[in-house]
Amino acid sequence: MYHMVREHIDGAKFNKLRVKPAEFEKQVAWMKAQGFHFVTMQELQDNWGHHPEKTVAITFDDGYLDNLEHAYPILEKYQAKATIYVVVDRHDRDWSTYKKAHHNSGELAREPKLNDEQVAFLARSGLVEIGSHTLTHANLNKLDDEACLAELTESKQQLQGLTGAAVNSFAYPFGIYSARDVQLAQQAGYSNAVTTVEGIDGLKPDFMQLQRIKISGKDSMFAVKLRLKLGKREGS
Repeated sequence: MYHMVREHIDGAKFNKLRVKPAEFEKQVAWMKAQGFHFVTMQELQDNWGHHPEKTVAITFDDGYLDNLEHAYPILEKYQAKATIYVVVDRHDRDWSTYKKAHHNSGELAREPKLNDEQVAFLARSGLVEIGSHTLTHANLNKLDDEACLAELTESKQQLQGLTGAAVNSFAYPFGIYSARDVQLAQQAGYSNAVTTVEGIDGLKPDFMQLQRIKISGKDSMFAVKLRLKLGKREGS
């Protein structure tokens, strides 16, 4: 699980969401050298149980411009596939406040996001699957059933219209969700969904509650290697 691939900002609150391009390249190059098989989330689900043992699905949340400017050339260089979970109404929104009101620095709102043409380009690239991250990066816990379903279905429809491809993969904003949200995501037509629960799924996963390994902008290469083996931070 990644968010941004870009240099850190001095004194910024969310630098852990920013993996430096040189570090991202080191990580992808290492995976490639280790013989990892790169898949999109849809491919991961479609061929579950038939993938090589070393299989990895790289994911990015939110839809930042640097995913195209900095991450995509590295994905292309190593022919590594990825899935980007895009917030439909992503411009000028500081969604960190939807989780905690006091996170109102505007830092994430100022980060440039992909425009629609860029999302469509990535969808056509053959390397990137576009998934949904809701209409507004909503905190689903704060919504009633109707509003929650609208966030799920409308984002799916709009992204499908934009990319011309099926959007079957979903990421719960903030990793905040309940059993109701899992049910509504299935009702909205998603076939797989990722959480922020750290770990590596076994042979019979719940495809609507898949675990992920968080890669922080503050992680050393050693920490990244360890986490890919263990599925979690050492000692956490």
